[in-house]
Amino acid sequence: MTGFSLCRLAAVVVSPLTLCAQANSRSATEDKRILGIFTNHRTAEESAALTPLTPRGKLAIAWEDTTDPAIFAQSAFLAGIGQAVDSNPSFRQGMGGYAKRFGAAYADFSVQNFMTEGLFPVMLHQDPRYFRRHKGSGPSRLAYAAGRLFVTRTDSGQRQFNYSEVAGGAASLAVSDFYHPDGRNLGDNMQRYALQLGFDAASNVLKEFWPDLKRKLPRKLAPQPQP
Repeated sequence: MTGFSLCRLAAVVVSPLTLCAQANSRSATEDKRILGIFTNHRTAEESAALTPLTPRGKLAIAWEDTTDPAIFAQSAFLAGIGQAVDSNPSFRQGMGGYAKRFGAAYADFSVQNFMTEGLFPVMLHQDPRYFRRHKGSGPSRLAYAAGRLFVTRTDSGQRQFNYSEVAGGAASLAVSDFYHPDGRNLGDNMQRYALQLGFDAASNVLKEFWPDLKRKLPRKLAPQPQP
C-alpha cells in the first residue's frame, strides 16, 4: 500500500477536521514549523502535565505532519536532488521522471508518518510525541534528544524501547520497496534505513534546541507561532 493509499484510508476512517481540532488543542503556543520548513506538530514539554493521547489523537499528529505544506516543499526539494543525481534511474528524466520522484518522496514521508506516529503507537500503546527536556547542559540535552530515537513513553507514562520508531520505520521502508523500482537489495535498504534513523535523530535535536535557537534569531527572522 502506498503512502497516498494510507492517506486516503486515514481520511475515510478519521475525519480530517476532527483530527485537526484535536491536534490544535494539544498546544496553542508551540510552533507548528521550525525555521518555516520543518514540521513540529508533535513536540511537548517534558514537565507539562499532559493527558495520554487517544488513538484518534495519535492519528491527528500523523495527519498534520503528512498534510503540512512543508512536507510538499521538502518532497519537491528531494525530488530535485534525485533528478540531479538520477536516483531511481527507472523513473528516467524529464517532467515525468520528476513527478515520479516527487510522488515517491512524498509517499516516503506519508508512510513513515502514519507508521511511526499513528499506526504503531496505536497498536503498541506508545506516545509518538517528542517531550522536550528544556533543561540541563547542552551535551546532556543533545544525548537526550538523540536517545529518544530508542526510548519513548507508553500511554501510562512509563519508559519503553521505541518500537514505534524503530519497527515502524523498518515497516515503512519495506512498503517503500513497492514504489521504489531501484535499490531493493538488502544493502541499499540498510543504507536508506540508517539515513532515515539519522534524519529522525537530527529532527529530535532540532526540536529540543529550537526555543534556544529562536531566541537568538533577530525578531524579524524568528517565526511566530501559527494560529
